[in-house]
Amino acid sequence: MHRAISRVGAILVAVLMAAPVGCGSIRSESPSLPPTLVLISMDGFRSDYIERVETPHLDRVIAGGVRAEGLIPPFPSKTFPGHYTLVTGLYPGHHGIISNNMRDPGWPEEFGLDRRREVENGRWWGGEPIWVAAQRQGLRSAVYFWPGSEAAVQGVRPTHWYEFDASVPFEARVDQALEWIDLPANERPSLIALYFGEPNDSGHRFGPLAGETMAAVRRVDATVGRLLDGLDERRLRQSTNIVLVADHGMAQMDSERVILVDDLVDLEPDEVFEQGALLQLFPRSGREDLIYEALAGAHPNLHVYRRQELPARLRLYDHPRLPPILATPDVGWEVLTRSRRAEWGNRIPAGDHGQDPTHPDMQAIFVAAGPAFASGVIVPPIEAVDVYALLAAALGIQVPANDGNPVRTAGILR
Repeated sequence: MHRAISRVGAILVAVLMAAPVGCGSIRSESPSLPPTLVLISMDGFRSDYIERVETPHLDRVIAGGVRAEGLIPPFPSKTFPGHYTLVTGLYPGHHGIISNNMRDPGWPEEFGLDRRREVENGRWWGGEPIWVAAQRQGLRSAVYFWPGSEAAVQGVRPTHWYEFDASVPFEARVDQALEWIDLPANERPSLIALYFGEPNDSGHRFGPLAGETMAAVRRVDATVGRLLDGLDERRLRQSTNIVLVADHGMAQMDSERVILVDDLVDLEPDEVFEQGALLQLFPRSGREDLIYEALAGAHPNLHVYRRQELPARLRLYDHPRLPPILATPDVGWEVLTRSRRAEWGNRIPAGDHGQDPTHPDMQAIFVAAGPAFASGVIVPPIEAVDVYALLAAALGIQVPANDGNPVRTAGILR
């Protein structure tokens, strides 16, 4: 009850704070200036975090904007697929980023978060991300670390972009965004996208509901506050569109909820490509049937599929980058080899994600405010594929056909 009362009070205060301030402004709002869109990802921000900890600055955005009860990520609910779906409106089976780690039958190199050359190789990234669409239609874009922005997708990069460096403080990223906003109108980006790695990192290390993770939520909330204050000083908040999202949620893990794949089937080391919340298997020649038959139905919390038999609800569409055998555990479970568990000192992450995106623990946050968006509205959960069209509407641009459903986003735009 205390939490509910305090949030009502915070939102009432936020309504008052939303009014533009009259002193210390750098540039007055002007109807002649096109609205800037600031898109922020707070990696791993689960949809219910906002109810579990005080977030006064997010409340300021919600007070004058719209919030979805949840944002359903694509499958697998991992960082790169989720982020790229948000900015392309495509499921991973259509944009090609089917996991954080991938093999491509037409390319000799493997894709992984730590493989800089491949992350920056545009051949991996399908679809037309929102910054490419904006650039093609004469707008400038500036992207600070969003997955996919380091590559020349369709030969196009944002006007401003950076190679990922986790050590850059969140505050510095916001300050750079404000510097971009201060540029003359003919140089100012219409689209600014920022990425924050919290509360994801803390959620993995400590668990989704740990005090340290709640502190990380407060930290990103304060960083959003830094942006809002900067916009208020410039008298630009009412004319700026702000969209706050996350790529996925986070589930509590437990060392008792681990499926050791070695106990179910004998595997060669090179047959296991990815494990944890997702198991990718590339069997050696002639072993696919043996491995599949040994795993299928072998554990009640492990769901095993051949690539060509994946359920339609996963929307991976038999993409050629998928492994011959893919398995996913239930939310809250991990699937590991004994050797990997030994590498981790017989410990597992306190929190993880990647499993069923419809589970409440996997759902993320969506909040938006500004001249393009409704005010004082809460809508039912939307999907990550739906965000792309909303971004395009806020920018006033056209985007290619995509997997989003406008029925789910009815009531979000003004």
